[in-house]
Amino acid sequence: MLRVYVPATVRMLRGLVAEGEFTAVNGLAFAITPMLREAYSSGTDEELAEVAMAEAARASLRLLAAELADDADAHDRDGNPVRRRAVVAADLDNVRARPDLDDAVVRISGPIPLARVGSVHVDLAEAEEAVTRAVEVIDAADLGDPDAEFVLGDAEDHQLAWYATQELPFLIELL
Repeated sequence: MLRVYVPATVRMLRGLVAEGEFTAVNGLAFAITPMLREAYSSGTDEELAEVAMAEAARASLRLLAAELADDADAHDRDGNPVRRRAVVAADLDNVRARPDLDDAVVRISGPIPLARVGSVHVDLAEAEEAVTRAVEVIDAADLGDPDAEFVLGDAEDHQLAWYATQELPFLIELL
């Protein structure tokens, strides 16, 4: 069993609460892989988990950008866009490393049941402005634009808040 960090959005978290499971987009997640350990020869497991979580949070920006572009469910009850990164930490079997994509990328198969979720990590409201700007430039940052990368750094300076699985329904209700 391996702890994986799955990029998500608030809409995906709503689905997890409503249906008791959710599916990772394209079956991709992030984890402490042998390649990640090799890339960070002196990192502890906790430090490497932070790297994997940060990669998942950045991937959440990409999901958020796509979702906000064409999905009404990406809005709160008042119709305002929900601009918060989300990462689901889950303990899964049948995880396969994808070093062809990146050191921490793994492929998972099938839906992730709520029973396998260890915690959920979501931006606080104070991060929304920085996340909004980051969503607008994520593609440019991926293409190497240093100004866009700087904007992403502002969003990544915000730590994701930790929530236990039993807190998830209440969190969703508040968003």
